[in-house]
Formats: sequence, structure tokens, C-alpha cells
Amino acid sequence: MMSELILGGGCFWCTEAVFSEIKGVISVLPGYTGGNTLNPTYADICTGSTGHAEVIKITYDENILNIVDLFVVFFSTHNPTTLNRQGGDVGTQYRSVIFYDSPMSKEQSEMAIHAATSSGEFPDPVVTSLEKLSVFYPAENYHEDYYAKNSNASYCSFVITPKLEKFKLKFASLLKDAD
Repeated sequence: MMSELILGGGCFWCTEAVFSEIKGVISVLPGYTGGNTLNPTYADICTGSTGHAEVIKITYDENILNIVDLFVVFFSTHNPTTLNRQGGDVGTQYRSVIFYDSPMSKEQSEMAIHAATSSGEFPDPVVTSLEKLSVFYPAENYHEDYYAKNSNASYCSFVITPKLEKFKLKFASLLKDAD
């Protein structure tokens, strides 16, 4: 059975690169949601005035991948304790956020935030917000598979590659080529 999960953990180039490597993930689509601007563009998002977050929409096969694993990866591959910031990326568009679209997905998300908060993994309080999904706007086409197409670009080399390497070491059993 196919399911979707929409997460914001900073730059969507980073999160897309991570989640695209997971066995059972069918697709990862970068986009924007959570704000008030209709049909926002990347230029709009970069101003920080739209209210939208950079997010990814993950489509996954529940028969292969448990949502709990997706949440564990999410909390382990970004800093959920910094408000409106991931590293050098600052603004509400980079907030740590989970979007829910049903009572069940809200409950699962609340449990995930509680698990991260009580895990002892983070020295500072978890500030990941939980927001009701309204409209998901796909990002412009050039953002799709950004890391795969631009891995030698400086941002990719200095920010995404080290994050991806750490992820692959920690979550080797979840990788598409693991078995």
C-alpha cells in the first residue's frame, strides 16, 4: 500500500538526497507548504516572507517500509532543536516540521515528536512543529534530484555529501542496495 509523508528539515536538496536512498521509498518530491502565498516560487520562498517551508513529499510502500523508520531517519538527519534554522540556512522556510493530513497521521507524527523528545539524543529541546497540510506546491523542476544532478556543486560537496555519508553509515540496513 502506498502512503505519503511530508517533512521539512531544512534545505529540500538535503532531505531529498537522504530519503531517495531508502528502500521502499518510491519517490521524493521537493516542494513548498505551510504558508499563505499562492503558487510560490523558489525566489518567493527565499525571502522568508511566504510562511511556507521547503519540504519533501515522500511516497513509500508500507509493505516495505515502516513510517517509524522514516521518522527515525528524519530526526537523525537534521537538527530538530534549532528554531527556523538548519546550519547556515536561516528562516521559517527551513523550520523542522511534519505536516499531517488525517487524524491518524497527526497521531503518528505526535508520537514521533514525543519519541524524539524523550530519546535523550538531543541536548536541547526538540522544536519540530506539527502542522495541518493545506496545499502542497511542487518545487520547480530543476530542484528535483538536485543532488544527483549537481553533486559536484560546492553546496552539495560541503553540506549534502557529508550528511549523506553519515546517513548511509548509520542506516545501512535501510538503503535500497542493502540486503
